[in-house]
Amino acid sequence: MRAPLVVDLDGTLIHTDMLHESALKVLRDHPLSSLLIPLWLLRGKAVLKEQLASRLTIDASALPYNEQLLPWLRKQKSEGRTLILCTASDQKIADAVANHLNLFDEVMASDGHTNLSGTNKANALSQRFSPDGFDYVGNSHKDLPVWQQATRAIVVNGAPGLADKARQVCQVDHEFPPPKASLLTWLNMIRAHQWLKNLLLFVPLLAAHQFDNPALLPVMIMAFFAFSFCASAVYITNDLLDLESDRLHPRKRRRPFASGLLPAWQGVILMPALLLASVLLAMQVGTQFMQWLALYFVLTCAYSFGLKRLVLVDCMALAMLYTLRIIAGAAAAGTTVTFWLLAESVFLFLSLAFVKRYAELRMSVQTDAVKAHGRGYYTTDAPMIQTLGIISGYIAALVLALYLNTEAVMQLYRYPAFVWAAIPFMLFWISWMWMQANRGNMHDDPLVFAVKDKASLLAGLGFALVLVIGTVGWPW
Repeated sequence: MRAPLVVDLDGTLIHTDMLHESALKVLRDHPLSSLLIPLWLLRGKAVLKEQLASRLTIDASALPYNEQLLPWLRKQKSEGRTLILCTASDQKIADAVANHLNLFDEVMASDGHTNLSGTNKANALSQRFSPDGFDYVGNSHKDLPVWQQATRAIVVNGAPGLADKARQVCQVDHEFPPPKASLLTWLNMIRAHQWLKNLLLFVPLLAAHQFDNPALLPVMIMAFFAFSFCASAVYITNDLLDLESDRLHPRKRRRPFASGLLPAWQGVILMPALLLASVLLAMQVGTQFMQWLALYFVLTCAYSFGLKRLVLVDCMALAMLYTLRIIAGAAAAGTTVTFWLLAESVFLFLSLAFVKRYAELRMSVQTDAVKAHGRGYYTTDAPMIQTLGIISGYIAALVLALYLNTEAVMQLYRYPAFVWAAIPFMLFWISWMWMQANRGNMHDDPLVFAVKDKASLLAGLGFALVLVIGTVGWPW
């Protein structure tokens, strides 16, 4: 009869560490309780894990399971082998995983008194399975004492050299290599593609026809990266606090933290580093710009921690975040933001925020969900969101039309009559975006969709060309 197969949880059966995830979830859902984490830790890791787990509702179905290891474990089970889940995570978490998978004959875990890791785990397993022995599936250098007591080792997601160290104390039976994180993984983690939104900082410069001022270019570049680093810090925070919702989303589940491709602790370290770099750059741009950047950071944090779960408020907040970029760009360039530009920004970006929510609700409808996970909307709200978004978009076009009839346009543009042609381009683009959303083709971020969409790019090119002709006239 083959020896029982003992399987570790964190970093082995799942591509994450439940201690880190539990701390992040308590920080999000019970921020006051998170202040007690240092006191719990002083009483020992087992107490810390128990206290964290007692404040959580565990959705084991949403965890990033090791899809290479699971089929092999199921094969072992089908061959009549006894499988034991043995983990340093708290018993509540381990039981939830075991109940979901329906794979294990027994569960051993930390119980509030003993942290079942390293030597403690080795001793517990040695006593439990002596003298017949056991095989152990692990992933960490902390598992070396366990492998020393085991008959065979199965190394999963091991760091370079771990399998060799395991061979020194035990026979290595199988190896499951870790998933590889590339440069693209890190770029996805900081959402570098979302930095395109920060080009909105240059809008006041273009609107004031100051784009040919070479003295402003270095300042605006620093402002761009200050906003980008700040935004990336918030994106990381948002991803860390929204792991469960992301894993239930068909696309977001592939994000580096949600999929477990990158461990959460790396995000916890990188986030303050990016924020510090953002502050240092903002200090070089100017005090007023830094104040607007600080307001943007506060609002994005408020959005991540709660506003995104409030119906309609979430879309208002998104529209304000886009508009704040334009206001901050004006502060960096030393120009003023007109009433017309503010009104245009608010209504246009409110329409795009509704596009984003509408696309998510359509996706929830396709999965037969009643409510969008992590949001305050029901799937039946989709028609209303669509109506509000289209109205907002067309109001933005109306604001543009009214602006083109003001004295400012007569002064800024040499041929103001040409500028009126910008209105059909805007009407087309707004209508096109909503049509794509209605057809289910919309990316969950409309601006990212727009820069990849040929029709949107052509509409933008036509809009820009009209403004250029209105400024300098025909080239012939």
